[in-house]
Amino acid sequence: MSRFNPYNDNGGTVVAVAQGSRVVIGGDTRISNGYNILSRNYNKVTQLTSTTFIATSGQVTDAQALHKLLLAKVALYKHQHGNEPSLRALSKLLCVTLYSRRFFPYYTFNLLCGVDDDGQGKVFGYDAIGSFDELKYGAQGSGQQLSISILDNQMKGTNRTDSYSFNSDPVGLVKDVFNAIAERDIYTGDHVLIWDVSPQGINQSTFRLRSD
Repeated sequence: MSRFNPYNDNGGTVVAVAQGSRVVIGGDTRISNGYNILSRNYNKVTQLTSTTFIATSGQVTDAQALHKLLLAKVALYKHQHGNEPSLRALSKLLCVTLYSRRFFPYYTFNLLCGVDDDGQGKVFGYDAIGSFDELKYGAQGSGQQLSISILDNQMKGTNRTDSYSFNSDPVGLVKDVFNAIAERDIYTGDHVLIWDVSPQGINQSTFRLRSD
């Protein structure tokens, strides 16, 4: 008799890149169960405040529960204090929220992204029980290993023989990363939703990926 497993990884990938005062967040829209595609139009990214987003891979039901809880806590904070919580405050809130469930964790792998109080783009990467780090770029999900190698090469110049510094458009980089992942990962595909966040505002766009 097989043992009950409450967890199921529904696949997909989320990526974030910070550059100066901008942060670009992307998440594909496919969720799967094994070799079955459950949805081609699922949004893995939620806006928490005017400048902060959370992007989540893992189990969809846990991701939805976590996002709803964070939105409720943000709404309560705004009601009590009359303004939005900062990106730094939300990074600690997410850490504590995930750690409080460490004995029965949310099966989620998160990127918290946004613009901080100094107007700089930031990315925070989390494991399932709340350990986190501040990053210049990050990825979570079924395409994580594929994407990190590309991001290391393009953002840090890893495994290059020439001197290199990244000065290209991060939106184009995120599109290239997802294109590469979709060629090799069956759990990432259909579309990628992209948010370009800066102190000047938010631009949202959709980019088509392969659907097979």
